[in-house]
Formats: sequence, structure tokens, C-alpha cells
Amino acid sequence: MAIELLAVVSLKALAELAGMFLVGRGLLWLLSGMKRGDNIFYQVIAIVTDPVIRVARWIMPRAVLDSYMPAIAFALVAWLWLAIVFWVLPEMCSSGYDCTSLLERKRTD
Repeated sequence: MAIELLAVVSLKALAELAGMFLVGRGLLWLLSGMKRGDNIFYQVIAIVTDPVIRVARWIMPRAVLDSYMPAIAFALVAWLWLAIVFWVLPEMCSSGYDCTSLLERKRTD
């Protein structure tokens, strides 16, 4: 697998991971209520998702409220994933990269 293709697939995996952690943070936000600062699981997920939210805060104008930042961060991660899956990977595979390892299905013989 070429280094460029490996980098794109790794970026896709990181986007998937960040998206799942943001979904988990949202679910814990709903379930734990006002005591979420004391919840150890919420604190761990907040440590993982805070860099993504900071990037979203850096991109967005100051007029956007901070309470919207996790949802905006999820939307940006989702758009990144969609761009990789539906634009970058097909473009790379059609331009000569060997994508057979990405397209093969695992067989259970």
C-alpha cells in the first residue's frame, strides 16, 4: 500500500474514532446531566474530544456560542469522513493506486 493511501486511510480511521467519541460525549452529556463534571467516563471522553472541539472553535467565528461547539465539531468530522470516503479514496483508487486491500471482503472459509 502506498504511503499516501495509508495516510488517507489513517485519517479516515481517526475521523471515525473522533466521531464516535463525540457521539459518546453527547450521550453522556444527556445521561449524566448537571453532575457530568464528576463523572469519570465523561472526563476521559472530554480529554479525547477537547482537541477536536478546539479546532472547531478555531475555525468558527466568535459569534457562534461555545455550547454549540461539540455539535459543530461532530459536523466537521462527519464532513471530513464523507469527503474522504466519497471523494478522496475513489479518486486515489482510479488514479493508479492499488486499492485491492481496501476493496476485498474478508472471507470466512
